[in-house]
Amino acid sequence: MLDSKIQDFLNDRKTKSLKKIITEGMDEHDVQCVHLEADEEFNINNWLPDAARRAGQISMSSHPCTFSHPSGRKNKNSKTSTVIANGAFSTDGFIRSGNVSADLDALGNAAALDVYKFLTIELSDGKQLISHIEQETELAKNLLSIPTASYEELRLGLMAMKESDPASVTSSKIKQVFFPVLNDYHQLSVLTPSGIMYVLRNRIQEMRFGDVITKAKEQRKKNEISITGFDDIYNLGVIGYGGTKPQNISVLNNQYGGKAYLLQSIPPTLKPEKIRLPNTDFFSNCLWPNQFKANFELLHKCLTDSRNNLKVRTRRDEILLSIFDDIVRIIWQIRANEKGWSLRERFDSLPKVQKIILDNHWQNERDENGQALEAFLKNAARWIILAYKKVLGNEALALNDDELMHVYYLIEEQKEGLL
Repeated sequence: MLDSKIQDFLNDRKTKSLKKIITEGMDEHDVQCVHLEADEEFNINNWLPDAARRAGQISMSSHPCTFSHPSGRKNKNSKTSTVIANGAFSTDGFIRSGNVSADLDALGNAAALDVYKFLTIELSDGKQLISHIEQETELAKNLLSIPTASYEELRLGLMAMKESDPASVTSSKIKQVFFPVLNDYHQLSVLTPSGIMYVLRNRIQEMRFGDVITKAKEQRKKNEISITGFDDIYNLGVIGYGGTKPQNISVLNNQYGGKAYLLQSIPPTLKPEKIRLPNTDFFSNCLWPNQFKANFELLHKCLTDSRNNLKVRTRRDEILLSIFDDIVRIIWQIRANEKGWSLRERFDSLPKVQKIILDNHWQNERDENGQALEAFLKNAARWIILAYKKVLGNEALALNDDELMHVYYLIEEQKEGLL
């Protein structure tokens, strides 16, 4: 007994055929003859051998070459190979064959389109008929066991729709990429995964025009609360394949009127950094001695003042702390960037101690690791001494380790500013 969907398919084909032949005013005897002929033609015992004979006129493909050019199927010396990509599923984040459940497309003689539709009937178990024939299930064996042709003859004929020439043949009408490999190259033919492309179209259509979405949009217009809400994709493009004859491209293309969506693909808009982030060293990348020139000149006046009294020393320390305050201000500007910026590859050369001080991603480690803060302050004190010499040049006094430690102890008392 035939699966009900297979019987429905044959009945539907017969009905359409009769509508084309029978006209108003046709003699009743002729009508009966037409019905008898149709009964014979769409009897499974007669229709299956004819379908098996015509199946090879259409080729199933996951990447039809006709999307590159309507005449891409023909080659000067041969016929372009059909491609069926069987990728394995993997959670790698890529939209590719194997990760997207998509039907196979088909291209070829439109006169054999009914055979393609027959083989892609989805049966009650959720599988397509061609899968049953390919796997030689009991259902397929029962279907193909008819008195007018042998099982093997029918199976081989129908499966010709999924066959491909073992030799890889491409066409000059398909875009080619010559990819260098050592002293040779690989020739890559760029093809369109039409099944995935139209799955995307269906998903976008559902996202934009589905019943739930339409209702949510109407609620928004009325300023009503929507429980579901809705998403949308902006700046979509539409591409057409085949012009007024989408059937010349593929079966799926004809089914969707030759229209598919294109997602916007442009470089991201980058926000300029308000302050330069250090790649290798905070003190050499972000601090410029001349940026503190006024304070260093005031410091030099204090250091060269012959009056070594409390007022002069207090003023000296105030200038040093003013320089340190400016450094702290720059540090907080860097911390205003998003947490974790120092984790990016371009900052791999930045010392861990400086990452802890400059990036709020390391807040906990900064609070708990006093050694990092101490090391950073020592480097800050050393930079102040070197920057003073850089700005004043030959006029700079020779400052020794005592002055260095004085600067360190002075700014160390202000370390709360770095926590």
